[in-house]
Amino acid sequence: MDTLTSKEIAGDHPDKEGAEVVQRLTRPRAPGEIVKLALGVVAFIGLIYWAVVEEKIRSTLITVVIAVAASAGLWIGANLLFNNVRDKWERFSAIAFGAIGAVFGIVLHGNLVTLGSGEGFFTWVLGPLVGAAAFGAIGIGLALSDDPNRRLAIAVGGSAVIGVAIGVLIREEFQPGLDPVAIAVYTAIGVAIGGGLGALRKRNPLHGALIVGALGWIFGAWGGADFGDGSLATSIIAALVPALALGYRLGLTANPGYRERVQIDTRSRATIFVGPALLFIFIMLVVPTIRTAYLSLLDRDSEAFVELENYGAVFTDKNSLDISNWTNMFTSVPFVIGAVLLLIAVGVGYVMRQRTGRAVELGNATSGPLVVGALLVSFGIFTALRGTLINNLWWVVVVTFTSTAMGLAIAVLADNRGGERIAKSIIFMPMAISLVGASIIWRFVYTARDVSTEQTGVLNALWVGLGRLSTGSGLPTLISTIVLGLAVLGLIVWLARALVARAYARAVVPAVLTLLVGWFFIRFAGIIGGGVGGFRINDDGSISAQTVFFVQETPYNNFWLMIIFIWIQTGFSMVILSAAIKAVPTELIEAAKIDGATDSQVFWRVTLPQIATTIGVVVTTLIVGVMKVFDIVKVTTNGQFGTQVLANQMFQEAFSFGDTGKGAALAMLIFLAVLPVMIYNIRNMQKEEG
Repeated sequence: MDTLTSKEIAGDHPDKEGAEVVQRLTRPRAPGEIVKLALGVVAFIGLIYWAVVEEKIRSTLITVVIAVAASAGLWIGANLLFNNVRDKWERFSAIAFGAIGAVFGIVLHGNLVTLGSGEGFFTWVLGPLVGAAAFGAIGIGLALSDDPNRRLAIAVGGSAVIGVAIGVLIREEFQPGLDPVAIAVYTAIGVAIGGGLGALRKRNPLHGALIVGALGWIFGAWGGADFGDGSLATSIIAALVPALALGYRLGLTANPGYRERVQIDTRSRATIFVGPALLFIFIMLVVPTIRTAYLSLLDRDSEAFVELENYGAVFTDKNSLDISNWTNMFTSVPFVIGAVLLLIAVGVGYVMRQRTGRAVELGNATSGPLVVGALLVSFGIFTALRGTLINNLWWVVVVTFTSTAMGLAIAVLADNRGGERIAKSIIFMPMAISLVGASIIWRFVYTARDVSTEQTGVLNALWVGLGRLSTGSGLPTLISTIVLGLAVLGLIVWLARALVARAYARAVVPAVLTLLVGWFFIRFAGIIGGGVGGFRINDDGSISAQTVFFVQETPYNNFWLMIIFIWIQTGFSMVILSAAIKAVPTELIEAAKIDGATDSQVFWRVTLPQIATTIGVVVTTLIVGVMKVFDIVKVTTNGQFGTQVLANQMFQEAFSFGDTGKGAALAMLIFLAVLPVMIYNIRNMQKEEG
């Protein structure tokens, strides 16, 4: 084939876009592009070779290819099928009914329920082929006839033949023993529901009663039957009655006119796109949720109905909720420090009210002590109140607040700075690690070895090293003391300048840093306390190392487990909030700066309100993830040492202890805790779109 010239190519693209296409096609490839292409080819060949050599990789690739091909085939086939609705109704009806019959045959024949099913390709496809032929014949007959009586005869007669055939073909070991009471109850319930829904929708109640009543008969005759206790007659009755009801309902319909077929064609596109997802959600989420709710009302063996006894056991078990030591919260260090910060917030708020008219406002001096104080007070409360439910609440408060705050801070500080992409990529990298992998990594970080050996855990190595440095008397200790002293002096100068300038909002950060660094300096220098870090003074006056058991020591071991989740989710918060910040209109920021607003005021008064909706989405997403946290606790402690959470307790109760009822109750508690958050998130998204 002759090579196209630039002019011939440009003839198809006479405009500017065509010229750009010509330039891309005719320019020589850069060395970098050639290298990338070569690497891609090598990687593809390597993957193929790996698949040929490794059986697991080969089977995985085959499964993926089959799944993708089947999904694409179903989607394309459905679109092609509904292309026949407007002008080729007979073909559409035949194919649609045949597809339904094939699926029905797959269900029966594939589960070895009918005679003739078994091993071998022919026996596997026999049932679907017979089902497609039988149902397709009914579809063709209905499409070719517009006479109501003839359509009713075709539908009822064809359904009767199919019902009898199914009853005859049922294997002997699956023939149901009929329970008249169960059949009558379920059928009556189905008729009532179907007829009621039809009346509410202002349609013929008979149509809905026939469909749902037939489903009720199937559930009563087959769902609760003892298979193998029936006979050929019971199998025929169990299959024939619902077939007649559905056939009669089908015979009441009429072939649609052209306008109705246009509506079917239009509505079918939405069903084709949304239907599979809704079906998947129904099968994988709705049905298991309903079944779990039902199991939560049964005993441990799912036999006796115990009502809400399992839920009561969760709230009365001290391992789940223990508030007997609630008074200890008032003496805990975090509670005391938090209370002091809240008092400071009240005092600063009073001053700010005198100056600005508002005690609490985004970005003013009151917000910092108020937020941190409330967080520390919650720490004190959660350390005094113990149990699985309290642990979950503690996770929600700490992980949600910390991940969101850190993600927001990083997004703001890194915005339009040098190396922004590299920094954000590194911070986001933990998101690529599974929770199990992250938990294993942090277990090594928290490891504490015997003090007679070198510490391999990073934190304990630093902690013991700090203890040796602070209690030593050599040059490193002297240099560290001088550096810390100069740092404290610099913070005092920073704080003094802010106070002299009466910039109380800017004085909050240096004040807090002065207290923290000053306390560390006093302890490190031995002025009070005699040093910091991992050391212990023995009875003979000698000093030895002392490690911290981060995972085992209660109650703060819960916090060290939360660090793992925070480490992972901070990157998620940063990426989402960074995108929201970059989407803030520059006109608003420039207008605020023209009015004399500082960078801090621009952030608190302009940027933050603009991204408030995004912050809400991040917070609700984190709450949902934290409420069902499982992997971290399972890998690190398995719920021991007072670190139990709802998801891990649910797993242990249901699978380790064999208490299905209590496990299902715990699962429903997780679902009920997450549900309001999801509803709130969905409503906010709908309001934003509206």
